[in-house]
Amino acid sequence: MLPVPPLQSTVLVVVDVQAGFLRESSQHVVAPIAELLDAWQRAGGASVIATFENPPGSQYETITGWLRLRSAEEQALAPELVPLAARADLRVSKSTSSILKVSGVLDTFRARGWQHALVCGIDTDSCVYDSAIDLFQYSITPWLLTDACASSGGEKFHAAALLLAKRNLAPRLLITTGDVHRTLTEGELQ
Repeated sequence: MLPVPPLQSTVLVVVDVQAGFLRESSQHVVAPIAELLDAWQRAGGASVIATFENPPGSQYETITGWLRLRSAEEQALAPELVPLAARADLRVSKSTSSILKVSGVLDTFRARGWQHALVCGIDTDSCVYDSAIDLFQYSITPWLLTDACASSGGEKFHAAALLLAKRNLAPRLLITTGDVHRTLTEGELQ
């Protein structure tokens, strides 16, 4: 038995796979995320697509001076995800790092019975990690898909976030897209 939670109580959460975060260090996760999202949805799994925007006057501007993710071009989903996002159970537009900071998202998780979340996307060291930690804080088990996460800041930030996740979550909650694909293929999620 693979270490993957049951399909009925699990949601696949795709975080911020947007043009403004795609760099040489992060582009490689788009195809694996698209493949997994398609397979997951075809198997009947629930999915959430989160996107980030940085409005004028945000804490990112006023505290850190970061002005990216303002334009529609930077906020656009990676093209490979656009048709899959149309099939998502929930779309979350956020101006914070965690999906659970958006009003109503936690209520939706509870109402849908999502007790587990497969979490992937960009940036491992920011919005992906923060979402996983918040899910954990609300007793929703976050399963971090290590090969479907990346950092636009580079590999060292991705690796640092995974190291923290091993300590602050649990090593068993760090899995790969291969684990999920094998489980879907073998029918163990049903």
